Amino acid sequence: MKDEVNTIEDYISNVPEDRRASFNQLYETVKKHLPDGFEPMMSYGMVGFVVPHSIYPAGYHCNTKLPLPFINLANQKNFVALYHMGLYASPELMKWFVSAHGEMVSTKLDMGKSCIRFKRPDQIPFELIGELVSRLTVQEWIAMYEEMRAPSK
Repeated sequence: MKDEVNTIEDYISNVPEDRRASFNQLYETVKKHLPDGFEPMMSYGMVGFVVPHSIYPAGYHCNTKLPLPFINLANQKNFVALYHMGLYASPELMKWFVSAHGEMVSTKLDMGKSCIRFKRPDQIPFELIGELVSRLTVQEWIAMYEEMRAPSK
């Protein structure tokens, strides 16, 4: 995304026409299926879903003025991306997602540690994404985040 945008609506309106409908559907899918407590906002130049300071006052350890990030959506040069921090933090969630993707989707999974890349926006598995984002509550995400941040014993 080249243009500086300040709102989710501006971000989505700047997504190229051939991806905009799918990107918007991805945004709406995440918003619809996320448990209560997460809030949509612009985060790191992407569409984000965060734990607000009203729920987690400590904020994000890298910059405590920022709320705790959870999911981001981005339009990249060659793909649409969904960044889900729970996949990075939870081996069990990652294992479930990889398995479910293999069962539900005929295309090969293209992902990194927390980034799921969709090179063909018309092949985004919205039902699977909805199920993925519904699997962690705000409280579960905070507990997982704090456990990752705790000093090793």
